[in-house]
Amino acid sequence: MSPLNLKSKKLLFFVISVAILVLVVSCWSLKSGDDCTFSNSSLLFPTTNTTSEYIADYSYRVIPTTKVRKISNKECNITEALLKVYIYDLPPMFHFGMLGWKGKANQTWPDVSKPNQVPKYPGGLNLQHSIEYWLILDLLSSTIPGFKRPCNAIRVKDPNLADIFFVPFFSSLSYNRHSKIHGKEKISKNKFLQDELVRFLMKREEWRKGGGRNHFVPAHHPNSMLDARKSLGSAMLLLADFGRYPLDIANLKKDVIAPYRHVVDSVGDKSPSFEERPILAYFQGAIYRKDGGMIRQKLYRLLKDEKDIHFAYGTVRQNGVKNASKGMVNSKFCLNIAGDTPSSNRLFDAIVSHCVPVIISDEIELPYEDVLDYSEFCVFVRGTDALRDRFLVRVLRGIGRKEWERMWRRLREVARHFEYSFPSIEGDAVDMIWGAVHRKISAIRLDIHRQSRYNGLEKSDGGGDDNTSSELFG
Repeated sequence: MSPLNLKSKKLLFFVISVAILVLVVSCWSLKSGDDCTFSNSSLLFPTTNTTSEYIADYSYRVIPTTKVRKISNKECNITEALLKVYIYDLPPMFHFGMLGWKGKANQTWPDVSKPNQVPKYPGGLNLQHSIEYWLILDLLSSTIPGFKRPCNAIRVKDPNLADIFFVPFFSSLSYNRHSKIHGKEKISKNKFLQDELVRFLMKREEWRKGGGRNHFVPAHHPNSMLDARKSLGSAMLLLADFGRYPLDIANLKKDVIAPYRHVVDSVGDKSPSFEERPILAYFQGAIYRKDGGMIRQKLYRLLKDEKDIHFAYGTVRQNGVKNASKGMVNSKFCLNIAGDTPSSNRLFDAIVSHCVPVIISDEIELPYEDVLDYSEFCVFVRGTDALRDRFLVRVLRGIGRKEWERMWRRLREVARHFEYSFPSIEGDAVDMIWGAVHRKISAIRLDIHRQSRYNGLEKSDGGGDDNTSSELFG
């Protein structure tokens, strides 16, 4: 080999090496290593942490990374928002009027610019189905100048700009508060509101144009919207589970599962360790249930005599929530067993208590499971297996300290995804729900566009464009 060729090859090698070095340094200095071409190469970036942490970015993909990227809240505008939402200006009786709020003449919404002065949602068990309350507050605050929140969903006043149409009805509170007939009433207030809502939506051009598929309707309480759900079944429903719905009305293709708002206090950073949790497994609640919930009484008979398992009847009365909070914090595992419906707030109480959930509910649907792997922080047991003699006890005793701590650490990371807050914060339940809605939009838009291919050739059915339903809406 000639000296000249050798010198040329050395020079070429030197240039390539410098180019690679410059690329690596550039990626590092711009803090965009996750997006660099060689970021996943073990030759350039050796793995320094085998347990990846997970965060949700604005595209709502779950990103494994060895370093959590902080995305600071900032004022949002329509060009940056992930989701553009049109919210119907329904009269206050459908929403904040139920909280005792009375605005000025022709005022539909309360002033939410001062979070400590917004109308309060009723406490106790009402809170577990308060999801629409948090979402509406978030939308109302999205256009306030200087208001800091994640740039996920933003309210738009022009329906032509909207990705989704939000129906602001406190349906769960309406069921809890107004389902009974009083005095000379012929129908309950809850049914009256549902009937008026259906009439209103059926007259809207926005509903008719997309067949309701691009509408977002809250129905988190399993018994909410009983009268309206069939008429509004084409919409995207906000649900706790599918336990009391037929498949043609509610399914994973179009609907969003949202976590219950937990009723016990969050344990926060003061999370007891393995040794500080003397109870192996904890359950306290209604034991005698019907249908799928009958498994509870069978498990009670199997587990009631185990010395380190707490399995007892309990209610919210007599400091029930306080006792449950203490019991979960002192337990390694918390049993989440199917009741009258596949899910309950007990799962989310366990998550914020950092008590590893044991899910015994074959039909359960879980919030944002397309981006969260629940097997990393939950134990799943089939109902038939759980009823085998000593099967559940052997499974739980077989999980050693190292494996339990792995799930416990993951619980501490994901617990923030199940916290409702106002103002909303990056990665909280409000942020995650908007992300789940966004992930449904493309399929909905495709469905609407495909079915409108020949609309221009079809004759109009007439009837005008009246957007009102009754005197209630003016």
